[in-house]
Amino acid sequence: MSIRTLVVDDQSMVRAGLRMLLTAESDIEVVAEAADGLQAVALVRRYRPDIVLMDIRMPVLDGLEATRRILDHDETVKVLILTTFDLDDYVYQALRAGASGFVLKDDPPEQLIAAVRTIAAGDALLSPSVTRKVISHFARHQHRPTPTALVELTARELEVFRLVASGLSNAEIAHQLCISDTTVKTHVTRLLQKLQVRDRAQAIVLAYQSDLFDLP
Repeated sequence: MSIRTLVVDDQSMVRAGLRMLLTAESDIEVVAEAADGLQAVALVRRYRPDIVLMDIRMPVLDGLEATRRILDHDETVKVLILTTFDLDDYVYQALRAGASGFVLKDDPPEQLIAAVRTIAAGDALLSPSVTRKVISHFARHQHRPTPTALVELTARELEVFRLVASGLSNAEIAHQLCISDTTVKTHVTRLLQKLQVRDRAQAIVLAYQSDLFDLP
């Protein structure tokens, strides 16, 4: 089954380039394009994509509000923010609105493709050089108390949570803990439910905000 993707950017040449890049992959399908956030919201409801590649600054409706509206309507959609990586509050608000990760506009093409697959699989966040830096900067300026739901996690779930927060994939966690990938996925699903967070991105934000672990 292909990864259904919506490309959102106010520059037509950028959209064309992203479409060409993504459709060259046998497992990725671009179902539609949007030139602003308002179009994106409407097209998500029409096409129900798995992934939305979302530009952060656009006319009519910006990427932040579009992300919020999309995820308020359907939490199963994953939003991958396209950014120039200027660490401003706008980026942090996108994370708070539910974005699952960030990709630099000048990243190598293979990194964007890997990011789409990674986010679609719900596996791990992007490379530490991108997402974790954003999350770390964001979270330490938005401190939260330790969540009470933490006491509901088993010792194993807490250990998996620590490794997730460190940016490890399911396969890497399975190798480190000497358990199966399926077991890791079960632990991740349960801890997300207990912590009442949408996905791994939100779990990592929570870990940083609460200073739960000794994270880089």
